[in-house]
Amino acid sequence: MQTQRMLRKPALMDRTGLANSTVHWHVAHGLLPKPVKIGARAAAWPEHEIAEILAARTAGADNEAVKALVVELTAKRMARKDGSTD
Repeated sequence: MQTQRMLRKPALMDRTGLANSTVHWHVAHGLLPKPVKIGARAAAWPEHEIAEILAARTAGADNEAVKALVVELTAKRMARKDGSTD
């Protein structure tokens, strides 16, 4: 399995150009996926998910298309979690 880079909030904000409160708003409204817990007090976003969202935005996707993409990315994340052999 390939190593997956995770983006902590400052890196996410730098990559997307969004402010802290805007990141929270986008998560609450389904325009960004929820972060993954990577520790007791730490969370981050998988870089490939953010890259797909930014690519969709660059291609002209509207909010509804981005919300659908976030649902798809979240479903893939859950499927990987359910299929794990941990």
